[in-house]
Amino acid sequence: MPPGGSPSRLGVRALSVGQTAGVTVLWWVSVVALAVWVWLAACHGGFWRTDQRLPRGGAEPSRWPDVVAVVPARDEAGVLPLSLPSLLAQQYPGRARVVLVDDHSTDGTAELARELAAASDLELEVTTPPPLPEGWTGKLWALRHGVERAGDTEWLLLTDADIAHRPGSLRELVVAGEAHDLDLVSQMARLRVASGWERLIVPAFVYFFAQLYPFRRSNRPSSRTAAAAGGCSLVRRCALERAGGVAAIRGAVIDDVSLARAVKRTGGRTWLGLADRVDSVRPYPGLAPLWRMVSRSAYAQLRYSPLLLLGTVLGLTLVYLAPPIAAVTGLLTGDRWTAGAGLAAWVLMAGTFAPMLRYYSRPVIEASLLPFTALLYLLMTVDSAVRHWRGRGASWKGRTYPTPQRIDDRTTHRA
Repeated sequence: MPPGGSPSRLGVRALSVGQTAGVTVLWWVSVVALAVWVWLAACHGGFWRTDQRLPRGGAEPSRWPDVVAVVPARDEAGVLPLSLPSLLAQQYPGRARVVLVDDHSTDGTAELARELAAASDLELEVTTPPPLPEGWTGKLWALRHGVERAGDTEWLLLTDADIAHRPGSLRELVVAGEAHDLDLVSQMARLRVASGWERLIVPAFVYFFAQLYPFRRSNRPSSRTAAAAGGCSLVRRCALERAGGVAAIRGAVIDDVSLARAVKRTGGRTWLGLADRVDSVRPYPGLAPLWRMVSRSAYAQLRYSPLLLLGTVLGLTLVYLAPPIAAVTGLLTGDRWTAGAGLAAWVLMAGTFAPMLRYYSRPVIEASLLPFTALLYLLMTVDSAVRHWRGRGASWKGRTYPTPQRIDDRTTHRA
């Protein structure tokens, strides 16, 4: 007989040791996850707060500056009736007009826009840019053309075709920019949360964006963090020109953040907050369109780096997936320390998500589902990388864009 007991006893003891080691590792993982959540909640720029709203209380300008709204639109006939009339109906005390850039649509976007402008308050110009050149994304090429058509205006409102502006929105944006001496005023439009998948994914989308770019930190002039929301950004024309114009970010897939960085890098003051009077009317009725929305730019957000992708996967697993796994495993095995650490991290995670759910008028209990939503975002991010490696990466409405590095390489080679 082997020393130490019978083979069956040795097997039971080995299994017990293995289980103890596994629980010990899980306990350490849950403790690390809890520590990360304590740091995120207390030290990461208050990313979870939703109090960054359009600055109020500023005096109206003695002379209202000229504003031109530039709207890039590609096959947007489905949403224009819900968005464009709200922009054309803005009551603005100064001179304002709208330039809609029809980016070679095939669904009658241009004709519909002209029909919607028949009895509008603001003048509408519908224009089409030249064919898309190499090195540009379609949206930015359309924006560049629209900015050229805007002429010598003081402010440019860069707004997407699916964005609806409630009455007074344009006026409030200009007051905030003028009164607070800002060069870029951007609002994260309130997205739709009508379908079940929208309710699950959309609040988390904004929450994760704020975690990457804490609004409070971005709004500090001394901070290196800079971000904007492409759906609604009011920018001084002189600040845009100082930053190199739209051409400076011509190949950017995440163009809003790139614009904010360019403006801030050249001495401009930027501001980003959640919108109260600006809404996206684009529907995402199922998981597939939401999946495409995220995966289209997720790998670009990681600068197309496999190492950053690996770090993101490990980070999401540790921060969002480990706490519920530890909590459930600890409860099932009777390990109260592992269960306690995992549950505490899970509760802290849900607590930071609750303000965003309240902003979207969703029940706070849905915060407990954040780990599942994070798992979906992890899979979307991996899918974004796989699509990129297969040559189908940053694609949108029939166009697929190479990475900026590949663009620069080809341009340099030809030069």
